[in-house]
Amino acid sequence: MSAEHEVIKGSLSLQDGRVTARLERVTDHSPELVWKMLTDSVHLASWLAPGTLDARTGGRVQLDFGNSGTPIDCRISACEPHRLLAYSWSAGDDPERPLRWELVPEGDGTRLSLTLLLPDDHLVPIACAGWDAHLEMLMAALEGVSIHFPAGRFRAARSYFEQCLKEKLAA
Repeated sequence: MSAEHEVIKGSLSLQDGRVTARLERVTDHSPELVWKMLTDSVHLASWLAPGTLDARTGGRVQLDFGNSGTPIDCRISACEPHRLLAYSWSAGDDPERPLRWELVPEGDGTRLSLTLLLPDDHLVPIACAGWDAHLEMLMAALEGVSIHFPAGRFRAARSYFEQCLKEKLAA
């Protein structure tokens, strides 16, 4: 299936100058395996970026996107193994960009929800599209498949989220 025909899903809401974005995926894999992919340094490198994540409240998150993004260096604000992980997608004095992973058992698998709290600016569609692409990489990694960043899907998702944002701003 080409990137133009892939289903892009996600929701945006506006409140107090911030945008809340929510992305979800359902996988046949257990919350324990999904948690390992979200927190283990070896697995993080396979779908997100090289780095470390100390999976405990107050633990440090350090991710290096190389030339393609800002290095992340922050603290975990909430951690409930196999259920919840929250930290800011920022470093140093950058504005806080909180994100929250929620894992809910669903049958033999897991419903994975990612909620982002973003400044209401022109970067919202890019941030949402980037996370959508990384979620696709995570779903592939759960299947034992390594894929490169899906640029076609990123472009399609960026258009989708630009339209979503326009609709919210017009409402």
